[in-house]
Amino acid sequence: MMVHIATVHWQNDSWIDIQLRYLNRHVSEPFRVYAFLNGISEAHTGKYFYASTEPIRGHAAKLNILSDVIRRSQADDSDILIFLDGDAFPIDDIVPLVREKLEIHPLVAVQRFENNGDRQPHPCFCATTVGFWNSIGGDWAEGHSWADSDGRPTTDVGGNLLGILETRGIEWCPLHRTNRRNLHPLWFGIYGNAVYHHGAGFRSFKVSRADLQRLAQARGRLPPAGRITAGVLDRLLRRSPIRALRACASLQKTNRHNTLLSEEMFESIKRDDLFYKMLMP
Repeated sequence: MMVHIATVHWQNDSWIDIQLRYLNRHVSEPFRVYAFLNGISEAHTGKYFYASTEPIRGHAAKLNILSDVIRRSQADDSDILIFLDGDAFPIDDIVPLVREKLEIHPLVAVQRFENNGDRQPHPCFCATTVGFWNSIGGDWAEGHSWADSDGRPTTDVGGNLLGILETRGIEWCPLHRTNRRNLHPLWFGIYGNAVYHHGAGFRSFKVSRADLQRLAQARGRLPPAGRITAGVLDRLLRRSPIRALRACASLQKTNRHNTLLSEEMFESIKRDDLFYKMLMP
């Protein structure tokens, strides 16, 4: 039996050793880590069973490539396959939880309702078996849409996976946010009391759709950027922050606030291995 873990780090090596440290501590069965390290020194590639520095930008595309690498590595169908964002890691032994959930459902993943009603499995943490992923032709790309909490059609990474599961009538097991203390409505999240996801760990512009929803509630109406579909907005925030700032001036203040929170939380993570206790129920 083997646990295969696919992860992506983007233009920043700050999370590499942190994530590997928590994996070594909280994965109780033999495991291999497969990584995309974009814009990161090749000196880090030796830390992984497989690592690529190919200049592929799309997050979903990289996860799909890594799953194919795992398939071609002669992994057994019964092996556990875990997708994990670069700024996410287990804070408790994840294997017993995954095995317990997979006895009932073929796939378990974070579901972030708090992000304006997102319904899809999220790749910050998703676990299944190699055989199941291959049998459904798993795909992390956006495309398939759902109605967000404001009733607007939206899609994002994991959209097509949701579509595959719904079309086939497959029930999956969502892991929901279990924070006792919420420093941010979306980021710095604990899921199922077992996985931490920092959120926006590789973004210089730190504004989420959950922030836009909060701004809308405070104003009593949606700001101009809030009327953009979620997928378009997500791309705008990732690739054109200046345009996003122009769409809603309040985003600049939100960005400064979130950046400070993120930096403070990151320092806590580096300083204290039990940092997550302040967020737990």
